[in-house]
Amino acid sequence: MAAKKRGRRRPASLERKYEVKAEIENFSLVKAKSALKLEIYCREEKLGELQVGRGSLYWWGAHRQKEKRVSWGRFAQMMDELAYGKK
Repeated sequence: MAAKKRGRRRPASLERKYEVKAEIENFSLVKAKSALKLEIYCREEKLGELQVGRGSLYWWGAHRQKEKRVSWGRFAQMMDELAYGKK
């Protein structure tokens, strides 16, 4: 029988750092005017709001009046650059 490793374990954090609240307008996102709305919080302070729809997504910062629209193509490009670096 293999011996157990006896390393020090970090205690699990009791407090969660981030919280996400979700709201969906239409159950199916294939219909027009349907979107998934996510409100993102860090330690009870609102970071922003993300609205995911069929054609694009929108981001509102915590203290912003206007949203920022990002197309799905642009979003994929941004994520590839973030994950894999610039080509």
